[in-house]
Formats: sequence, structure tokens, C-alpha cells
Amino acid sequence: MDTQKALYVFREHLERYIVFNEAEWIVFMQHLTFRTLKKKRYFAEPGIVCKDIGFIVKGAVRYYHIKEGEEITGYFSFENEFVSSYKSYLTQSPSLTYIQALEDTELVGISHKDMQLMLNNPMLAYKMERFGRLVAEHYLICYEDRVSSFITKTPEERYLDLLNTGRDILQRMPQHYIAHYLGITPVSLSRIRRRILV
Repeated sequence: MDTQKALYVFREHLERYIVFNEAEWIVFMQHLTFRTLKKKRYFAEPGIVCKDIGFIVKGAVRYYHIKEGEEITGYFSFENEFVSSYKSYLTQSPSLTYIQALEDTELVGISHKDMQLMLNNPMLAYKMERFGRLVAEHYLICYEDRVSSFITKTPEERYLDLLNTGRDILQRMPQHYIAHYLGITPVSLSRIRRRILV
């Protein structure tokens, strides 16, 4: 991983939430980690406390649960998105979710311990509070959108939404993961795709 490039991409994305001056950035950088998660490796697993929030510089992950022996994919994260088992990270209680790399995935990370250190640092405290709140608000909005789409839309409408807003998912993810994400079987997804193409 090119850490300088990763830092540049991360800093640029962070500016949606907070802007650091140079002195703050130097201190902030000391609390970051860099790692590559190999394909099929886990960022989080049930029963284990998720100690990090990560920013994806390159790659993709999926969030899933296992129900009656079957993997049910609930969400995906791609480049320029944060990844975490967020409840586990915030409460430091065991995760309930698998988060697995679908490709070799490069991450910039902030551990829970480092986050607490920054929240207690007078130079960074205000901006890290703001960062934490805005990221939490973003997750809440995504969650509400996802729940409401299952209540108010048909599987075909959810698929059309993916076509309009999530082409990355359709190009990079296996069809059975996409089907689970939409709440349908792979056979139903094939039928929807055939209807749309006609």
C-alpha cells in the first residue's frame, strides 16, 4: 500500500466532515493504522469485539449474517466508504456481523483506543466529536433508507435502484450476494433481470 496516497485520499474524504489544519493533521496521523485485508479475510466476526473503524482506500467488503446455515448478505462497502461493525466499535461489545473482504482491500484504520485518545486531546477533541457524530448520522440515514426500501418497494424496484445508484455492486459482486442483498433468491433475480432486459 502506498501510505502517502492513502493519506491523501483519506484526508480529502474527511473534509466532508472535518477540516484539519497542518498541526492537527500531524497529531491525527499518529493515530492511524494502514493494512491490507486479503480477499476472504475478515474485518469483523460475530463474538469478537470490533476494535477498528476503517476507511476503504481500495477494495470492497460485504456484511453478512448466517441464518440456518445460510449466509445472508445485508450490505456492501466500497472505495471511499467507512467500514465497521459500528455498534460493536462504539460499545466495545462483541460483534453480531461478519464483515469479509471480497477483494484485496486497503484500509486506513482508527482503533477504538486511538479514538478515545483523540477525544481526550484538547487539540483534536472538538473535531473528533464532530466527525463521530456526522459518521453516525450517515450510517443512520443509510440504515433508514435500507429498511424503508424493504417496506415500500418491490424487489424489482430495489434492483432498479441498484442499477441507478450502485453499478459497482452489480459489476463486482457475485449474483447470489446481490440476490440476498435484495431479499430474494438468485432465481428471482435472474427473472427480474430478464424482464428488465426485454
